[in-house]
Amino acid sequence: MDNLTIFKEFLLMDVTGSRELQVLQGVLFLVIYLGALTGNLLTVTVIMTDTRLHSPMYFFVSNVSLVDFGSISVIVPKVIVNSMTGSKSISLAECAAQIFLYILFAEVEFALLMIMSYDHYVAICHPLHYGLIITPSLCSQATAGSWAFGLVYSAVHTGSLFRLPFTKTNVIQQYFCDIPQILRISSSDIQFSKFLIIVISICFVLLCLSFMFVSYINIFINVLKMHSVEARNKAIATCTPQLAILLLLVISGTTAYLGPIAKKPSLRNLLTAMFYTMVPPFVNPIIYCLRNREINAALQRMFHRYSQITIKGFFLH
Repeated sequence: MDNLTIFKEFLLMDVTGSRELQVLQGVLFLVIYLGALTGNLLTVTVIMTDTRLHSPMYFFVSNVSLVDFGSISVIVPKVIVNSMTGSKSISLAECAAQIFLYILFAEVEFALLMIMSYDHYVAICHPLHYGLIITPSLCSQATAGSWAFGLVYSAVHTGSLFRLPFTKTNVIQQYFCDIPQILRISSSDIQFSKFLIIVISICFVLLCLSFMFVSYINIFINVLKMHSVEARNKAIATCTPQLAILLLLVISGTTAYLGPIAKKPSLRNLLTAMFYTMVPPFVNPIIYCLRNREINAALQRMFHRYSQITIKGFFLH
């Protein structure tokens, strides 16, 4: 044991050897990050300020946007700083914090999407009982439960990964502390913990997917029975954004955790990681704004109010 080196920091992946390309990578990540922040904060702001959007569905949408805001903020700022400064290091504490927060936001988002599928099911299949079933207290309890489960699961997951020191290597072939990479370099003495974590994760994901699958199957069966074309189109338009986001999360998660674990830096590895860490938070607000007429209308009203205030202020001065 005396000859073993216990690592207190990790070295992250550096795809490009060129300093200019590193800065270019940092600028690209900064643009994506600012776009994601703007989209998600705008979604939350318009839902909070427009009273017409104060309903359970948009309450959950705003929570998903907040989760996306947190998810991308956990990873990307550190990557931008490293790219701009030419640094590759991340401390053990920062790495553990990244993994804890990223798992937390991922679990909460998945749970919220499951709750939203039930909300849509009740709204479309049992519209007369919607107000009795989907109450404000149910919404707040379901959201609080999602966060509580995410906190417990994330704490257990992170604790099991970091409970033993890292002695194999401190090189992570990724631009952030990716869970498959940490599993690759972790101690062989936590193999059982690794297996248990993976089994619990798979069970949770399968449970959520099964619940959502049943909800959306029932929704589409009811939609096909509708005689009104307008009602049918409205129901489909309501469900499409959540299905698109769910598909994006499933594809990105499958790519991340079931794909081969990279053992050397590559552009493909970088692009794959960008797909599942940056694309969902960046694309989600676009999906909602493009597919949702009510959010579009609320955005127009908000910009109209802002322009009127600006014009009045200009003439007063």
